[in-house]
Amino acid sequence: MRTIISAAILSVLAAGAHADMARYELDPEHTAVYFTVDHIGYSKVLGIFLQVEGGFFYDAQTQELGEVSVTIDAGSVNTFNEARDGHVRNRDFLNVPQHPEITFTASGGTADSETTGTVTGDLTVLGQSNPVTLNVTLNKVAPYPFGHKREVLGLSMTTSIKRSDFGMDYGVANGLVGDELQINIETEAMKTE
Repeated sequence: MRTIISAAILSVLAAGAHADMARYELDPEHTAVYFTVDHIGYSKVLGIFLQVEGGFFYDAQTQELGEVSVTIDAGSVNTFNEARDGHVRNRDFLNVPQHPEITFTASGGTADSETTGTVTGDLTVLGQSNPVTLNVTLNKVAPYPFGHKREVLGLSMTTSIKRSDFGMDYGVANGLVGDELQINIETEAMKTE
């Protein structure tokens, strides 16, 4: 499931004239999709997806966003406990053998300011798609200071989803595992040119 939401990346987006948009790709070494979920009311369990990839088109001057596509390797989930990771990968949760990827796609977004906005798209988990809105903050747009020197967008995104909306209802009725997931995404997206 390489991505998820990563897509969010689309920060600051707003519709504008049809300017020349550039393609940006998520830097896998600087992209993290992580979540927290309630555990029997005692605490929240942290999980992170280690393999995320994707990209989008974006015009930094007009804030126009397009063609967001992110894929997350569902099997790359890590909750910092080997036994729990195995359970999360099985059919009670992500059912990785049958649904190895989580995807997020969107065609645009809405800017609230020069550095904040939302991106609404389709999140697909367990083969079920639902609309999800990412709250996006554009942290920085600038050429990378070393290495490739390409323009990079630094983005932070948040959202929440209900597992049950995707048919993942294990532990919901008896309160063992929370239904709501809080999701955070941190990424650096590189202009491909």
